[in-house]
Order: sequence, then C-alpha cells, then structure tokens
Amino acid sequence: MEKLLKIVMKTKNSRTTKTALAAALLAAGGSAMAQQAGDWVFGAGWMHFAPQDSSKPLTLTSPVNQTVPGSSASVADSDTLGLSATYFLDSHWGVEGVVGVPPKFKLDGGGTLGPIGELGSARQWSPALLGKYYFNEGNAAFRPYVGLGLTYVWYSDVELTPGMQNAVGGLLRRPPGSTVTSAKLDSSWAPVFNIGAAYQFDPHWGVSFSVSYIPLKTTAKLTTTSAATGAQLATSEASLKVNPIVPFVAVTYRY
Repeated sequence: MEKLLKIVMKTKNSRTTKTALAAALLAAGGSAMAQQAGDWVFGAGWMHFAPQDSSKPLTLTSPVNQTVPGSSASVADSDTLGLSATYFLDSHWGVEGVVGVPPKFKLDGGGTLGPIGELGSARQWSPALLGKYYFNEGNAAFRPYVGLGLTYVWYSDVELTPGMQNAVGGLLRRPPGSTVTSAKLDSSWAPVFNIGAAYQFDPHWGVSFSVSYIPLKTTAKLTTTSAATGAQLATSEASLKVNPIVPFVAVTYRY
C-alpha cells in the first residue's frame, strides 16, 4: 500500500509540474508578444497620395491684376515608399514619425487651361509626427488605433511644362519662346488625422494598415521674365487645395 501511494504522489507531482510549466510558457509567450513601454516598431511599405483637390483661377498680380476666366488645375495621384518609426510610451500610447520618399506630383490643367494638358510637376516633402492610441491589450495580436499629428509640407523640383510657359507668355501678348516663367509653391503646416490597425504575427514581425487625411492648401507663385534680357515682366499666382487621403500599408518589425 505504501509503495502504491508513492507512485500515485509521484504521478500527481509530475502532472502538476507539467501544468505549471505549460502555464509559464504561455505567460512568457504572451509577454513576448506584448507591446510595452520602450518598444520600437519600424515599418516600410506602399504609400498612396490621393488628392481631393480644388483650385482658384490663375490670376495675374502684376503689372495689372487680372484673373484668367475659367482656369483651374488638378493634382494627379502619386505612389511612393513610406517609412515609419513608432516608440511606445506604454502598452497603449505611442509616438510615430512617418515620412515618404518625396513623391512627384503632376499638375493638370482644367477649364480654359485644359487644352494644355500637364501644367507642371513638383516633389512634395511631408514628414509627420503623430500621437497614437492603440486599442485592446498589449499582448493582443490585432490592435486598431487612432492618431492625431502634424506635418510640415514643402516642395522641390517645381517645373512648368513648355505648354504652360507659352500660355503665361500669351497672357502678356508675347510670342512663344520669348518669356521664361518659374514657379514656387508655398510651404505650410497641416494637421494629420489617422486611423488604422496593426497585426502582430510573432514577437517581431507584423503588418499595419492606416488611412490619413491631411487638410492641405498651397499657393503657386509664378514669375515671368524676358528670355532675352532677364527683366521681370509679370507675376501671377493660383491657390490650390490638395487635401490628400493617404493609405499606407507596411510590413513592421519590433525591437
């Protein structure tokens, strides 16, 4: 009888040990998956800019003030590589920096400028900083989130097509090729509204998908000079609301 009791107790202790070990492994796995203070999550993927644009007519501002009736412009969609880095303040709050390799936007004529087709192009720089709140607990694989932030937008490589160059010269009653028109776009701060979700496959790898909306406007300022002498002949401008919707799909890696 005593020998039988020892065997039963040994078996019972073994089962208890296995159960405790399994529970410990599960807890360790959940802890490894959990997002917590001090974690960094880096992402890279496809970023799409879909402008919800509208514009005001092109207006000569000197030597006289004159609006070009019926003129308008629109911004074409653009794709680029997006990069992000998120630092977790705790299991719910994070701070994210986002930047896209500067996409090239094309500006197309509308209304009375429609026959010209493409008016010009520019590259947009728009790094953003957001505060984000993640729902569900830190050890959940699927976590929706909302974000709010700020971006500073500026433009480079602003160019006008020959068709637009000639159109501006025509407003001044100058023959094609006799004028040169340069352009610049105003830089500005803009808010960023963001919503999305992240899914963690394992303690390191995951994916995220978000959509941002940026209420953004700029003014194109044009300066026209004489091709022969370089003397300034006129200035003109056009205001443009861009207001892009920006989907971003990324593969993520957590440190």
